[in-house]
Amino acid sequence: MRLHWELHPGEGSHLLLVHGFLTSQAQWMLNLPALGEVCRPVTVELWGHGRSPSPEDPACYAPEHYLEQFEQIRIELGARRWDLLGYSLGAGLTIRYAMSHPERVTRHLFTNSISAFAPRAMSETWRRGGEQAAMNILAGGQTVMQRIAVHPRHARRLPDPVYRALMADAELHQPLGIANTVRYTTPEVSVRYELSGNSTPALLLCGTREKRFQPHREFVETHMPNMRVAELSAGHGVNMEAHGDFDRAVTGFISEGQRS
Repeated sequence: MRLHWELHPGEGSHLLLVHGFLTSQAQWMLNLPALGEVCRPVTVELWGHGRSPSPEDPACYAPEHYLEQFEQIRIELGARRWDLLGYSLGAGLTIRYAMSHPERVTRHLFTNSISAFAPRAMSETWRRGGEQAAMNILAGGQTVMQRIAVHPRHARRLPDPVYRALMADAELHQPLGIANTVRYTTPEVSVRYELSGNSTPALLLCGTREKRFQPHREFVETHMPNMRVAELSAGHGVNMEAHGDFDRAVTGFISEGQRS
């Protein structure tokens, strides 16, 4: 099985865009035109999300297997090096890729992510609760998924076109893939204790209105070298809620790297 991915119009190096839990490639729809001025955006969907299939093998949901999938995309694009941008759960995957394969990454960007920077105790809590949560999803399907706090139906600050597109894609989410993400991806995705190994220029696109993330932001600033922060007046959905400021921060960071 392969993840669903799409190459979008643009100029310059490739930029892999990885969405978060219970969203889809639709979350980038307002960003793609601006990003295309400085790069060639590549959107991918996680297992069970949107148009990607839901493997039965638990090993497919391990962060390391996602890295193998991303590598296959890079090879098919013919890109020697590329840029990465991860959102929420996707940030844990892109940061891990950047630190595992620094020779293949020019720069990487990421947004607020509790899962990417979760301490061991938090990851263990998710691990213990994952099986029951997964069983609930498998039993209740869309009804149970819609009750999860990060489901787009609960979003209140998204532009209407993005909200409608995310809700349409949410109908494609498959209970098996979502359940296995809860079981096997979320509890294992944290890169909190590997951050000191970052050697690639990085940018945290920080939504300052998400207060629960700010302690994690402070930890990242202290422990992750070669990283700086762009503060944006938004909550967790930073690229959607403040898409204009987000686009300027991303394109500026990419353009700066292209000039150096």
